[in-house]
Amino acid sequence: MWRRYLSGNNGVSRAASLASGKKWDAVIIGGGHNGLTAAAYLARSGLSVAVLERRHLIGGAAVTEELIPGFKFSRCSYLQSLLRPSIIRELELGRHGLKMLKRNPSSFTPCADGRYLLLGPDSKLNHSELSKFSKKDAEAYPRYENQLLKFCNIMDLLLDSPTPESFHGDRSSFAERLKNKMQKSAFWSRCLREAMSMGQKDMVDFVDLLLSPSSKVLNNWFEGDVLKATLATDAVIGSMASVHTPGSGYVLLHHVMGETDGHRGVWSYVEGGMGSVSSAISNAAEEAGAHIITNAEVAQLMINEDSEAVNGVLLKDGTMVHSSTVLSNATPHRTFMELVPQNVLPKDFQLAIRNIDYSSGTTKINLAVDKLPQFKCCKPCGSEAGPEHMGTIHIGAESMEEIDAACRDALNGLSSRRPVIEMTIPSSVDKTISPPGKHVINLFVQYTPYSPSEGSWGDTKYRELFANRCFSLIDEYAPGFSSSIIGYDMLTPPDLEREFGLTGGNIFHGAMGLDSLFLMRPVKGWSDYRTPVPGLYLCGSGAHPGGGVMGASGRNAAHVVLHDIKSKS
Repeated sequence: MWRRYLSGNNGVSRAASLASGKKWDAVIIGGGHNGLTAAAYLARSGLSVAVLERRHLIGGAAVTEELIPGFKFSRCSYLQSLLRPSIIRELELGRHGLKMLKRNPSSFTPCADGRYLLLGPDSKLNHSELSKFSKKDAEAYPRYENQLLKFCNIMDLLLDSPTPESFHGDRSSFAERLKNKMQKSAFWSRCLREAMSMGQKDMVDFVDLLLSPSSKVLNNWFEGDVLKATLATDAVIGSMASVHTPGSGYVLLHHVMGETDGHRGVWSYVEGGMGSVSSAISNAAEEAGAHIITNAEVAQLMINEDSEAVNGVLLKDGTMVHSSTVLSNATPHRTFMELVPQNVLPKDFQLAIRNIDYSSGTTKINLAVDKLPQFKCCKPCGSEAGPEHMGTIHIGAESMEEIDAACRDALNGLSSRRPVIEMTIPSSVDKTISPPGKHVINLFVQYTPYSPSEGSWGDTKYRELFANRCFSLIDEYAPGFSSSIIGYDMLTPPDLEREFGLTGGNIFHGAMGLDSLFLMRPVKGWSDYRTPVPGLYLCGSGAHPGGGVMGASGRNAAHVVLHDIKSKS
């Protein structure tokens, strides 16, 4: 899967591959999916592009790793829906190997009392399942989904466009500033047209969704605890927020914001694991002429002393890679606090970057098992996967109060006593990632503080204690699950930071609260991918529109870079 990139460990000299002394049109720090996306668009426009990846393989958090022989783990990200359709179409990712496997049903919530809830794209199934809990909720659910779908038109516009940020300082001519004002006016006009097309009631509901706690939104729609808890997990995923946190309602849009093969709101597995997304994008980039180099860790940006503009990057091994355009796929903290030399950035900008919220409650556990879990609320299915194994399995979340209690534990410095677990079994659909009869299981676990007060993630016994707590919780719903485990890999917040460069372990490169989105991302006044260092751009999830395997930050940043290069020529 990863044979096409250049590495210092595969017999190809990194210095030779970088053509020492050559000046590249663009250098990209980090071979995550956003960096690769930016590389593909820049290379397709005729630029010479080098992507420098610190690890031994590309993909960043969208990666497949065979840590246990025969078992291929989507080690961090594990589901696909948010990758922008424009990117799939424009880069022809299907031709480059991307194959998505739709899930039906998409959600399964087992209950301690022997009941369960299945949900998916089948409206008849949803009505039947919800009716077991509440006839009222069964009638309300399609209206709820339809309302969210209405809001997605506005979201599509925001996701696929750079923000209408003002140009900074004296970088641009009068003609450029005038053009920028016209583009901003056109953007806001499009937003206004979308808002007017919804009507006043829907627009008010949209604002209410953005500003409200997810608990308030869901309580206004539904009465059943199990349904509300199942939906509420979407609102707090990857954060240290509670269901009662104002603004958490926005993330509910992720329930329907994405799509698979044109079907809105349908999440899918990717054949071969999430690394196949990165592989397909890298294939498109390399076909266009981009050079992708692994084991190439950037130590510092090189800044021209006279112009104060970027002049390339210095690798950890001393190799200098020259370019007057550098895009960083690293987090804003890593980019500005570690890679940019001291005394280069304005003090107010540095302060704003330091104050970005990188708190994370996320731990990812990847397991190899010798059999499928058998949920006691379902009929035994033997070795064949049943509907309960296909989608996301919600463990420890039968009410919003349970989710809030788990969050409060973490806020008090404790690893949640009853963690909230989203379990997926991609091998139930994808037969390429595990040996016959055996399975790969992903556990997305919340809430785990970065620095727990009662122990340390560096302590093997403490790590094992928490992992076994998760496995024991699953045993309550699927007796014998723990005994099926062949081996596992656990990534706590410090592990995610060390291994994947995710500051604080935050999977989104920074919190996704309303104060950290759109014109406020990464910080106020610098949302258009440009930075205070001329020639340096952000292209990762820390930039607009944020986290998730979307590729939007990379695509949008590439368009801004191409605009700036054209303006200078």
